[in-house]
Amino acid sequence: MSAATNMTPILTVEHLSMKFGGLVAIGDLSFEAKRGEITALIGPNGAGKTTVFNCITGFYKPSEGMITLSGRDGSKFLLERMPDFQITAKAKVARTFQNIRLFSGMTVLENLLVAQHNKLMKASGFTVLGLVGIGGYAKASRESVELAEHWLEKASLVDRADDPAGDLPYGAQRRLEIARAMCTEPELLCLDEPAAGLNPRESAALNALLNDIKDTTGTSILLIEHDMSVVMQISDHVVVLEYGRKISDGDPTFVKNDPRVVAAYLGVDDEEVGDVLSEVGDEHVIHELEGEPDPEHGPSPSSSMMAGPISDTIEQSGDGAAGSELVKVSPGASKAEIFDRREKARAALANALEAPRGGAPDQLTLIKGIGPVNERKLNEHGIFHFDQIAAWSTADIAAVEAYLAFDGRIAREDWVGQAKSLARSGETTRGGRN
Repeated sequence: MSAATNMTPILTVEHLSMKFGGLVAIGDLSFEAKRGEITALIGPNGAGKTTVFNCITGFYKPSEGMITLSGRDGSKFLLERMPDFQITAKAKVARTFQNIRLFSGMTVLENLLVAQHNKLMKASGFTVLGLVGIGGYAKASRESVELAEHWLEKASLVDRADDPAGDLPYGAQRRLEIARAMCTEPELLCLDEPAAGLNPRESAALNALLNDIKDTTGTSILLIEHDMSVVMQISDHVVVLEYGRKISDGDPTFVKNDPRVVAAYLGVDDEEVGDVLSEVGDEHVIHELEGEPDPEHGPSPSSSMMAGPISDTIEQSGDGAAGSELVKVSPGASKAEIFDRREKARAALANALEAPRGGAPDQLTLIKGIGPVNERKLNEHGIFHFDQIAAWSTADIAAVEAYLAFDGRIAREDWVGQAKSLARSGETTRGGRN
């Protein structure tokens, strides 16, 4: 494939928006997927990745925007205007889903033949010619079996061809789904978390299959993935979403080192990235980006999680009451000023502790919405245990939301309710990570 061909976008998404009532799931998203490349769409859970897939493949009709697929023959398809079945049949877009959707009672081979149903039905004259064995049905049937056997070999499933699909190991079922999609001979293959639940050996087999598809078929691949070891190894291009908006777009090396991506995955503001990197080290950041991302710990729907660097703010409260006002201190604030800020923030919460009970804190990150950075900040202010959060009053919540600049997020994510449930269940996981 020539370099010029590689530069041609097969998919162009322009100003895509998807709204569900008052909820904006996708907001003014634009990106391109190049022909013959693997493009990864990544981001924390709830970023809108699957919604983008559903718009591309016709399950949703976008509220605004244009999705254009360019065929090899120069044809153009406006996917947002097409019925979902025509997106597969005419535009040649195939997809898999987060949850496996095989015909578990059919054999492995039959699953691949079902994917060629349209071609076989047309050749059979819609059953009439097939019944009497005339016309091109016999030839089409042989070709379909040959194509199925080809993809069974590619997916390393030849020896399981006559087994029920439901009897395959999980990793083999994932590969079978991809092989079934490839039997439709797509120009664009959309994979929704194909490595979910795979062990390292199965992930390596998946990587080999996807690279083979890219190198030998000319099919372009657009994938959603949380396994960064897969994304960074096989992707040519990575698009990062956060709360339905694009925050980064480039090759894997660029995206991996983009401060906005680091901020989204670690749960800090862009301006704090330097401080966090110096505190936790580059290796921790690489681990965060190459392992399972923290699904709920991105910034709030505002432009950033924090209104400004924590080290540049103090919490001023005349009487130590909750709901105090955030005020800026000079960038060169002394350690004494920062300590004073911390003590006043601690005083804002009546149930703050000097140290964790029993010498070990609860793992507050079990509460969806609390990431490692925010857990550290809460610990700094004497919040170590689920029962402390469970006892927060409305004023306490207001104080913490003001301090973390969450703008209603704590109440919205029901930290107090989650903490009560965790405290009752005895989920403490003290003394560090499992």
